Amino acid sequence: MSANLRQVAVVTNAGAEEAVGELLELEFGQTPSVLADMATGLSTVSVYRELAVATVPRTRAKLLLSLRGMKTDGLDVSPGRVRIRAVPAQDWSESWKRHFKPIDLGPSLLVKPTWSRRKPRRGQAVVILDPGLSFGTGQHATTRFCLEQVAACRDGSAVQSFLDIGTGSGILAIAAAKLGYSPVAAFDFDPDCVRIATANAELNQAAALVEPVLGDITRLPKRGAVRHDLVCANLIWDLLIGERDRILARVADGGSLVLAGILRTQFEAVQEAYAAAGWRMVKAKSEREWRSGLFRRAPGSIAAAKPRR
Repeated sequence: MSANLRQVAVVTNAGAEEAVGELLELEFGQTPSVLADMATGLSTVSVYRELAVATVPRTRAKLLLSLRGMKTDGLDVSPGRVRIRAVPAQDWSESWKRHFKPIDLGPSLLVKPTWSRRKPRRGQAVVILDPGLSFGTGQHATTRFCLEQVAACRDGSAVQSFLDIGTGSGILAIAAAKLGYSPVAAFDFDPDCVRIATANAELNQAAALVEPVLGDITRLPKRGAVRHDLVCANLIWDLLIGERDRILARVADGGSLVLAGILRTQFEAVQEAYAAAGWRMVKAKSEREWRSGLFRRAPGSIAAAKPRR
């Protein structure tokens, strides 16, 4: 039993439980559980993770800030109470085995946890990934859209490179390597994510193909970057807008860009920012409170080739 294992819970109304669940999954990379109280109409949305006592106040404050942001965007998450309590380790592990299921992403890709006995279909690449401390299990709508596009954009007759900005668990980079993208690059500003992504690459016998590194998109140059045929940026919306030029500087001529991690209420602003740089959305998907898109440079556009200084 771990003394640092805790339940992180948000008490909200029944109408907002899905949105709050998406928030917790985006924050912690774990599929939440929901306990509904029919008498009060309130729902308790929970995830389980290891947190040292000293980090509890910071975690609580960050969640409260995110809940306030959702309210500002027009989502009623009341009462929006955050509770963090210690729980036995065995409760956490069994909870994840109940909630974390294999994800079939069509004829080319299957994502599953280590304990799943699910067999891939003929021709399916398999990514093995257990819930961890970093974001990216494939269960979240935005990660799933990215995985779908990684599979759909793969041209087996061509050499294609891939970049994962904010790699989290490394799931997108690992999937890209399994599908034949080469070279595959991935970075994250969080050292824990880099460590976990590296371990996941080893678990999938892809360490020689995927070597996640420490990197912060806000500090990378806007010019002279290595460009890739497919770039995935599953980030928060204001970062996608603020660092647009640094992101676009890493997409090859004729390449594709996947933008995800965006609430529906925020998506239009992101789309407009990239349209202003000469990029058009060619595919989009909305699921629950989230919307993601696949972008390509508009024909004849040169705006994206000239990042702002």
